[in-house]
Amino acid sequence: MKTLRLVIHGRVQGIFFRDAMRREAQKLGITGWVRNRNDDTVEAAVQGEPAAMDAIVRWAHQDPRHAQVERVVIEPDDGSYNSFEVIG
Repeated sequence: MKTLRLVIHGRVQGIFFRDAMRREAQKLGITGWVRNRNDDTVEAAVQGEPAAMDAIVRWAHQDPRHAQVERVVIEPDDGSYNSFEVIG
C-alpha cells in the first residue's frame, strides 16, 4: 500500500470536485479523504495499491469535471483508512 497527500491548485472548489474524486477513488479501490481548504485548494489523503494511486494522480491532473487544475503538489503521507470520505 502507498499513501500520498495531494494538494490540488486551480479552479477546484464549488464544482463538485470532491464528490467526483470520491467516486473515482471508490472505483479504483482507494481509501482516504478529500476536503476544501481555506486557500481555495483541495487537499486529499489517498491510500491504495501503486497502480491505483498512479491512476488517481493522473485523474487529479486531467481537469476532472469542470475543474481547471493548475498544479498538483504530491507528498508522501502516512495514515490508515478504511473508506474514502468527503470532509467538510
